[in-house]
Amino acid sequence: MNDWLLDQFQSHDFQNSAYRVYTSLDIDLQHDAVEAVRVGIREADEHIRKRTKKGEPVPEPQIALVAMDPQTGAIKALIGGRDYGASQLNRAVAKRQPGSVFKPFVFAAALNTGLDGATTALTPATILVDEPTTFFYDDRDYQPGNFGNKFYGNVTLRTAIAKSLNIPTVKLAETVGFRNVLELAKRAGLSMDVRATPAIALGAADATPIEVAGAYTMFPSKGVVSKPGWVTMIRSNKGELVYDARPERKTVLDPRVDYLMVSLMQEVMRSGTAAGVRSRGFTLPAAGKTGTSRDGWFAGFTSKLVCVVWVGFDDSRDLNLEGSKSALPVWAEFMKRAHTHRAYRNVTDWDAPDGIVSVDIDPLSGQLATAGCPAAKSEVFISGTQPIELCHLHGGAGTQVSGWETTPAPSSIAARTDGQPAMGANSGARGSQPMSVPEQATTANQSPIPQPPKEKKGIFGRLREIFK
Repeated sequence: MNDWLLDQFQSHDFQNSAYRVYTSLDIDLQHDAVEAVRVGIREADEHIRKRTKKGEPVPEPQIALVAMDPQTGAIKALIGGRDYGASQLNRAVAKRQPGSVFKPFVFAAALNTGLDGATTALTPATILVDEPTTFFYDDRDYQPGNFGNKFYGNVTLRTAIAKSLNIPTVKLAETVGFRNVLELAKRAGLSMDVRATPAIALGAADATPIEVAGAYTMFPSKGVVSKPGWVTMIRSNKGELVYDARPERKTVLDPRVDYLMVSLMQEVMRSGTAAGVRSRGFTLPAAGKTGTSRDGWFAGFTSKLVCVVWVGFDDSRDLNLEGSKSALPVWAEFMKRAHTHRAYRNVTDWDAPDGIVSVDIDPLSGQLATAGCPAAKSEVFISGTQPIELCHLHGGAGTQVSGWETTPAPSSIAARTDGQPAMGANSGARGSQPMSVPEQATTANQSPIPQPPKEKKGIFGRLREIFK
């Protein structure tokens, strides 16, 4: 804080004059943060202890925690390390690669296509192909893998973020444009000074925990970002007002896109890499995303609080521990404690804004579910982007839907008949027009994308042809 004061108010002598500085820190939440770090970090310590060779010293990872009011950006709790007495380094303002915590910005940029008039609207039901893939960019190749080197074939966009799949994420970023993804992240408050390349999709750029927390304020706030801050007021020793903070907010996402993103990140906690939040006893409406780079991350939120936790080593050696096993336990412990206080107790779920529809789909095809679909699921869409044809895998062939007579789709794993792309090298478009892909990388090892079936003439159309 002292550095911030000296930087922001250079005309004032804070070193030799008396001032009253008021902060946004909540003393109860700060206490909760201290206890959550003490209790939650034990899990990471135990993992590291077990893999350390006998006789060697067991290294202690460091930690940062930032809790923020999503409506104002006011920092309510902040931890910069495990032990301030041992190290005064504030890791909450240290830049590190966020890894998969960055992925929601890729998916948000993809869902924006449902608003911007793109020939193909990407939706939570869009089919993505998860398979080993090489991306080429600026005469270089980029070969990301998945955790555990496991690939899932055809997956919906929802499943891709829930399981934190890398290949589908890079394909999404390629389709909407790496630069568009980076610009969205910057508008949200991430000061990433890097080139827009395929690696950016997986969080290969530096950001601080405070920046990540500030950027995440848009998700629980209908797409509105609040700039982080912890000083609310400054008065001189004479009572003169030196500084009076006002929330700095700006709209980054359309409320409809934001609602879809919250739904996707709730899936991460329900069935994905952050399911451990629920098993640890935090059951309030919440959403979030794990992240693993050389460090472990977890960023998540309720309607009342955004919280980001980072765990790693100061010397940048690899923590070699997923965010779900390092940062997530601390996050869950803090949020359980924080939401017992009156100011944060009344947590609400997110209501769908106007322009959102829900339909049942088959997650294998991304199309409308039929009575024969064994695993139909309800999915949310921006109105006008929902699928209009029945699942071709389970009895939808030749069925009349919205006045169209359909035919079975080809058996290719990339086949789609609802006008949405199966993401291979490039997205197909509705009809037969190719989608314009800015900042396009060339992708290898991909199947061609079949075009949607053409409309067939019905019996009356054929009779009219005979009697012309």
